[in-house]
Amino acid sequence: MTPLDELAALLRPAGGGLFLVSTGRAEQLAMQRRIYGADDEAGVDAAFRRNLAAIADARVVILGCPSDVGAGFLRGANVGPQAIRTGLLASDADWPARAAAAGVLDIGDVFVIPQLLHDDMLSAGQLAASRRALYGHLPEETAATLPVSPLSIAERALDLVYQLNPAIVPVVLGGDHSNAWPVAYNLAKHRRDRWAIVQPDAHTDLLAERLGIKICFATWSYHANELLGRDGRLVQVGVRASRHDRGHWEQGLGVRQFWAEEVKADPAGTIAAIVAHLKGLGVTSVYFSNDIDGTDSHWADAAGTPEPDGLEPDFVVELIRALGREVGLCAADVVEVAPPLARDGGKQTVALAVRYLRESLAAIAGPSLAP
Repeated sequence: MTPLDELAALLRPAGGGLFLVSTGRAEQLAMQRRIYGADDEAGVDAAFRRNLAAIADARVVILGCPSDVGAGFLRGANVGPQAIRTGLLASDADWPARAAAAGVLDIGDVFVIPQLLHDDMLSAGQLAASRRALYGHLPEETAATLPVSPLSIAERALDLVYQLNPAIVPVVLGGDHSNAWPVAYNLAKHRRDRWAIVQPDAHTDLLAERLGIKICFATWSYHANELLGRDGRLVQVGVRASRHDRGHWEQGLGVRQFWAEEVKADPAGTIAAIVAHLKGLGVTSVYFSNDIDGTDSHWADAAGTPEPDGLEPDFVVELIRALGREVGLCAADVVEVAPPLARDGGKQTVALAVRYLRESLAAIAGPSLAP
């Protein structure tokens, strides 16, 4: 298969990564029609395929990863990508045209079998059964080469995107924070500059494994930090929920942390220190991996593990802007948005996620995309 044919097999139109046949399907299709300016499912599919064909000329691709099986406490982030896109359209009815004019392309969703996480965890029998379910329309010898689990599909899909466009900037909508791993994996594989990760998060996610699982919400940062060589290019901001103090992580793993208490004491000084730290390491681009629980739970309560005493939204926005202006973003995400977990249906958290997404896109592709 060509890279485009393989992407068409691995992905679904925006919002379609959640397998729905009745409940929720009407809302899913309504959002898809608005995203793609289509009248029916055939029009949605045709527009989705046109977007895939345009990857080579895009500046940014948006990819939804509606999987929360890599989470550890409360679930619901699987509906985050659809909620964020719906909120994006509600905030700006002209968004699809505005994004297209700036070179921002929504390439749809990783298709998710909700009981799976990564192909490394599956038996040969389960791989074969899932391939039959996902790729039964393809020749058996072709299907046998394709991944079936969300993290594995995202790894492969982003690899194909980079093959089509080595200069692309991926922006991922989660899903739980394990969905950052495919981004970091592909940055390490394809980027030739000196990139770093800046991670607003209440938690460190720095376990080598959790209950025997290698990649999940609590471990992805550890393995991304290994890709970076433990050289200080993993910068965590807003940490406040940890069994260990900062010295344990910084001295043991070579990360740089700015805990929430120090950020709140001097927000502007913290941003300046983060930028100075990155420049001092010769960093030329940043993956901004934005866990919504890095923000104080007063503003972001619709999250799997909301935490009080966190970052203020205005600080996160100013951090995005400073990184875009002073260093540049090579990737971004917004993850752990779980609308069902809040009394208001997550409206406040989703609106904040939309704000963060638009600020990240503006930092990458220009101020016309800002809120």
